[in-house]
Amino acid sequence: MLVSLNWLKNYVDIDGISPEVLAEKITKTGIEVDGIEYIAEKSSNVVVGYVESCEKHPNADKLNLCQVDVGDEENLQIICGAPNVAQGQKVAVAKPGAVLPGNFKIKKVKLRGVESNGMICSLQELGIDEKYVPKDVAEGIFVFPNDVIVGESVEPLLNLNDAVLEFDLTPNRADCLSMLGVAYEVAAILNQPVKLPDESLETSEDSVRNHVEVEVEDPELNPYYGAFLIKNIEVKPAPLWMRNYLMAAGIRPINNVVDITNYVLLEYGQPLHAFDYDRLNSNKIVVRQAKNGEKIITLDEVERSLTEENLVITNGQDPIALAGVMGGANSEVTDQTTNVLLEAAFFNPSSIRRTVKQTGLRSEASTRYEKGIDPNRVKRAGIRAAQLLHQYAGGSVLDEVVEFDALDRDEKVVSMDADEINKRLGTEITNEEMGKILNRLGFNFDQNKSDFTIYVPTRRGDITIFEDMLEEVARIYGYDNLPFTLPQGTSQAGGLSDEQRLKREVKGFLQGTGLMETTTYSLTNEKLIRTLVSPEVKEMEPQPVELAMPMSEDHKYLRLSILPELLQSVAYNRARNQSDVAYYEIGSVFLTKEKELTTQPNEQLRLAGALTGKWLEHPWQQEVKPVDFYVIKGIVEGLFDQLQMPVDFDQAIIPDMHPGRCATISMDGEVIGFLGQLHPTLEKEMSLKETYVFDINMEAVIGAYSNVPNYSQIPKYPSISRDVAFIMDDNVKAGDVKEIIESTGTPLVKQVQIFDLYKGDNLPEGKKSVAYNLLYQDPEKTLKDDEVEESFQKIIQTVNDIFDAYVRF
Repeated sequence: MLVSLNWLKNYVDIDGISPEVLAEKITKTGIEVDGIEYIAEKSSNVVVGYVESCEKHPNADKLNLCQVDVGDEENLQIICGAPNVAQGQKVAVAKPGAVLPGNFKIKKVKLRGVESNGMICSLQELGIDEKYVPKDVAEGIFVFPNDVIVGESVEPLLNLNDAVLEFDLTPNRADCLSMLGVAYEVAAILNQPVKLPDESLETSEDSVRNHVEVEVEDPELNPYYGAFLIKNIEVKPAPLWMRNYLMAAGIRPINNVVDITNYVLLEYGQPLHAFDYDRLNSNKIVVRQAKNGEKIITLDEVERSLTEENLVITNGQDPIALAGVMGGANSEVTDQTTNVLLEAAFFNPSSIRRTVKQTGLRSEASTRYEKGIDPNRVKRAGIRAAQLLHQYAGGSVLDEVVEFDALDRDEKVVSMDADEINKRLGTEITNEEMGKILNRLGFNFDQNKSDFTIYVPTRRGDITIFEDMLEEVARIYGYDNLPFTLPQGTSQAGGLSDEQRLKREVKGFLQGTGLMETTTYSLTNEKLIRTLVSPEVKEMEPQPVELAMPMSEDHKYLRLSILPELLQSVAYNRARNQSDVAYYEIGSVFLTKEKELTTQPNEQLRLAGALTGKWLEHPWQQEVKPVDFYVIKGIVEGLFDQLQMPVDFDQAIIPDMHPGRCATISMDGEVIGFLGQLHPTLEKEMSLKETYVFDINMEAVIGAYSNVPNYSQIPKYPSISRDVAFIMDDNVKAGDVKEIIESTGTPLVKQVQIFDLYKGDNLPEGKKSVAYNLLYQDPEKTLKDDEVEESFQKIIQTVNDIFDAYVRF
């Protein structure tokens, strides 16, 4: 809701309060003000001018030479290129020395050899947003009505000094979708009275009952329908002040009839609709549910097919409007309209909501009907609009209103105990103060000591129970005024649980290696739901959990794996020239064996990652390292080394993974995840280049993790390093050899690393050479050569015997 402060001043006294201070006060009482926007930047020396003469420029076909009276002793000679400038107009003139929005300074200049002293301005040049400028002046200058005074400042005339507050309303505060609702709210905050609009109406002797009949077939969907008839109107521009207020509220002015209905909509929060009475071809209005397949062309020139769920206004035969949503083109008010049938109605919110959902037509009117309108303002809004049509369109308002009325206008009654209010708020508000708060809110009440019986006005449909009144008292009393206390008794400083600490350690390690954390949807589509599911999860034969009301087909199932949506993010970034991507995510997958879900699925915490592109790049040294299997395996190995948890990697064939570059991850003999390269077919389907992933069951890791602090003393004695390369069969796993070296070399061998793999020339077919680096060290003494040599030879002999290998020289 956009609230013009200049418009608001008509109902409540806010003079002397800056927009910023008022916005803060409103926010502190429960309605958030998202922002403050000024209609236009400050301009100076811009006044109303009268074009006394307008002739063609002697040296330019598209320019006009104007003599303009601006209230000074001498007229200004101004050259203007606007197509709509003409003699006899009153226009906005920026005099020499004026400053327009954007710090645009006006000077005396020569255009095609002729002097020009100032500028005749368009609304856009004065700072009005182009989307709100009336269409008839969108391509030219703005022309004032004849009643403005030459020489006066244009700032108040065009509302350029206005500030607009943007309210972020919660669904329960539908009352503030109107200027009167906002006025009641601001008046309560500032303890000011509300000045309501004049609703006096002058009518003719002729009665509308002689010309219109109203019939409602379903009172539950339409409990009130009122029809006013205004004859002999003149369709023309609305008064300037009204156009200004509509533009400030974000609505483009059209003509006086449409603008008046929009103005009352914003003023009262009550949608209205104006029909061209002569185009109805009937004197009967029938409100009914549409027939299946029935057609209507709405004001946006779209033909729509209706169903029985749609409520329509008809002329007794054909639909002329979608009730509460949009009018029909067959009854639209045009420049030739002389007689207007004005509708003021109350429609069931559920009916409007169904029609909006079906048609996609959402408007200012439907928004208010959906959230709920004040039943006591429906007829009053019609009277107010009829009054304005009489005043600004010259119409003759026929006496009375033809109406169907089954509307409940009763006020809700809420009991409130002042003692209980104080008990819950921790305050000591007196009964007298509480009564004053209710008066500020505009609530009538009966009081018996601390017991209040409150008659809630129908404009506040959000208040139904004691707790609602508790909130009203608290916010008007002032949340800042509520007392506060420190917690009593013993307290304990907060801390992280073991699980939280472990998750942070995992995140810290992965971010340190260069991976970026992501958060993707927990939902995926039917095509990807069974893609890249970890082997130990697949053994459980989980059933996909389908949402009852999915947002879209792409977010229909709770995920069984984090990887599909993570890879979608990788593909999205690659499509935008981000070729080097390294992501990880810690999140839940949702597992159940039930095909028809009767209990909540089990949430299993998992860690997943995806890498593609270059892992390392040093352009100056001309060094590039692409992501490969050993990079992804090294990251996972490093993570478990950091956690001091031994794991095993076993070559595996997993669906959707490359058959030669994939391994399972096991801990204590149990598979807890997998890693490797995606299958090239899947990479192509997802528009990915060579991509590597890992997926780990974090709940298994958390369950086995031992958070026992330990340390190793820094050795005082030197270490000895030995290298050895074994030639072995291709099918021998280098990791198995490493394990034998470590077990045989215990306790002197402290570290074994694989640093080279060779296949090719000078090796027999089916053989490979794997090189290992062995680090010897004794924490108690300096090792001697013969001790190291004895251990080294024992290792060589054991490896040769077990794996039928031999040392490469």
